[in-house]
Amino acid sequence: MRINENTLLEGEKVVLVPYNKNHVPSRYHEWMKSPELQQLTASEPLTLDQEYAMQKSWREDRDKCTFIVLDKQRWADASVEEEECMVGDVNIFLTDPTEPSWAELEVMIAEPSYRGKGFGKEVTRMMMSYGINKLGIKKFQVKIGLNNQISISMFKTLRFEQVSVCQVFREVTLERTVDGDGDACALTESDYRQACS
Repeated sequence: MRINENTLLEGEKVVLVPYNKNHVPSRYHEWMKSPELQQLTASEPLTLDQEYAMQKSWREDRDKCTFIVLDKQRWADASVEEEECMVGDVNIFLTDPTEPSWAELEVMIAEPSYRGKGFGKEVTRMMMSYGINKLGIKKFQVKIGLNNQISISMFKTLRFEQVSVCQVFREVTLERTVDGDGDACALTESDYRQACS
């Protein structure tokens, strides 16, 4: 989705930047070789060429929006390359062409040392806010592996409710519909910083 190609979002701990080609070989492809991450994200290993094709799809397809998650503290250090600040990614899929206000949300904190420190929760809030304010999303859904209790608990603290369990795929589905008042988790426009190319 090209809507976010010049967008940079800053939170307290993280910075979200568009997923670009330069992110693929430096960290992303290496992350996705991990059997643990493949299991947590229900992903198959890809070749480097396939990963580049996937990145291009994320950039150009109208039903996908993704950001790379950066450690804000490291990113603020001008001597550190952006790729060295990468800790994960966050995605929105517009899952139903007949209902563009519904989206599936995925959050991956790939770097183990960043897990359990509030990064995932902040990234989720930021991406939901972006989805609400920029994409018109009204209903968010997440699908999480049954054994990933940490992620399930995190989404429940963000008022997601369990709607189904699929034993075949070993995953739970949780949903959250946005409140009519703009939603308590939404950030204000002042929390956004647009970075122009």
